Amino acid sequence: VPLLLAGLFSMYFHMTLSYVGQLLDELSILWTLAVAYSFWYPQAYFPKCIKTRRHFFWLTGITTIISTLMSFVKPTLNAYALNCIAFHLLYLTWKELKKCNDKRVHRMAAVMVMWWVLAITSWISDRWLCWLWQAINFPYFHSFWHVLIALSLLYCCPLVIYFDVSYEMPSFKPKLEYWPSDSWPVVVPYVTLEEPHKQC
Repeated sequence: VPLLLAGLFSMYFHMTLSYVGQLLDELSILWTLAVAYSFWYPQAYFPKCIKTRRHFFWLTGITTIISTLMSFVKPTLNAYALNCIAFHLLYLTWKELKKCNDKRVHRMAAVMVMWWVLAITSWISDRWLCWLWQAINFPYFHSFWHVLIALSLLYCCPLVIYFDVSYEMPSFKPKLEYWPSDSWPVVVPYVTLEEPHKQC
């Protein structure tokens, strides 16, 4: 539901280019991230003062409400602040990869980072060099940003699920797979679960 709302508000903003549309777009992304953090942030990385997932829900909720109110103060900084969250996600991915020997996981993380680098480059180029792209009549970098960040998230989501299963359901062995086949240049990654045989 949060992803659907983020998509709808993003569509509304890009159709109207209004201030309300911008806020709806950015706040829906913020709240989607808050929901994702609340449910899937590994308990191993909780601050020392947080003992349970319920306490972490409260911390995430309060932080999100404060961030929501702050977003009205200087709306031009919202997009930069939201993009900075990616650095924390990249840091968490790096920490998890240090504990993981699965080559498929490392490969998926590398592909995710590659798409993210291309996406953020397009976004920065659109923001900072807008005058140049308008001068040569090439105003497409913001569109590239949306497509490339969606591709990055296509790889990020299975990674998050993979690590979440490792923490929350240790009796299952998660495995990354690709549809339709590993050999295709463009694939849809997903996670399969293998339950180990239990001896009586």
